[in-house]
Amino acid sequence: MLEFVLGGVAACGACVFTNPLEVVKIRLQLQGELRAKGLYQVHYKNVFQGLLAVARADGMKALQKGLIPAMWYQLVMNGFRLGSYQSMVNAGLVHGEAGQISLPHSVAAGAAAGAVGAVFASPFFLVKTHLQSKADTSVAVGHQHDADKMLQAARKIYSGQGVVGLWRGVGGAVPRVMVGSAAQLSTFSKAMEAVRGIEGLPKKSWVLALMASFMSGLVVVVCFTPFDVISTRLYNQGVDARGKGLMYEGILDCARKIMHSEGFFGLYKGWTANYLRVGPHTVLSLVFWNELSIVFDRVVFVLVVHVSEYPGRGVQSAVRY
Repeated sequence: MLEFVLGGVAACGACVFTNPLEVVKIRLQLQGELRAKGLYQVHYKNVFQGLLAVARADGMKALQKGLIPAMWYQLVMNGFRLGSYQSMVNAGLVHGEAGQISLPHSVAAGAAAGAVGAVFASPFFLVKTHLQSKADTSVAVGHQHDADKMLQAARKIYSGQGVVGLWRGVGGAVPRVMVGSAAQLSTFSKAMEAVRGIEGLPKKSWVLALMASFMSGLVVVVCFTPFDVISTRLYNQGVDARGKGLMYEGILDCARKIMHSEGFFGLYKGWTANYLRVGPHTVLSLVFWNELSIVFDRVVFVLVVHVSEYPGRGVQSAVRY
């Protein structure tokens, strides 16, 4: 349970810093949807111009659109994802016969942990995408949903499509998070092994996690972005009276239509924003996770010492002391 909580809280902390990049990334991925290059107006040219465009059209607060559902998504998804993965590590499931980290085992563990997290957190990602895609008409891209807050958006989805509607798009979310988790967690583990072998670096330092996170972030973006684009499109598309998507029938249909209309690189729309987001998010979440674990271990140690010194006063007395 502890690993779930620490993983989720760490990811929430990272989300506060990276959410503006998530907003721009969503807009870039929806821009020119199913249209060939040159046949649509370009509102967002790159990450930095995109940040300015959002701020100018909708105000500075718009850079944090969808922050609440984004944090809930990070808490639930990463709580299950990082917590499940660490539990597998603790159980020795990612190690080979000689005790070293096994790449195939860590990839499988990361993918499995990601799938669980994606299913549980899908409604929050759905609402987050709806809120972050909504923009002033001068810079609007993709389908525009009529909601401004998390609960309002959730109620609208539920009233029109029922409980099932809250999990619309989960078919794209599962492979998205599985691939991202497998790439991130497996490469992070191997990168940590590599940087620990560098002479002159302290063996227990957040600097090691920082270096390993930057290394794994490159792999994540290459593997993850096509699935991320598809997931964004599936979540954001409008639905008919029966709750069926207006543009895509599923992940394969979405991929086929993107490649047909936008070309192969349509699957990599917003990749720069993705890296600038995934890289720092990976760094911050894993560093926060590592530091939170250290703090928790110290707190537990202090409590154990005090309780042992004052056995008749209990834990609450030890805390007050």
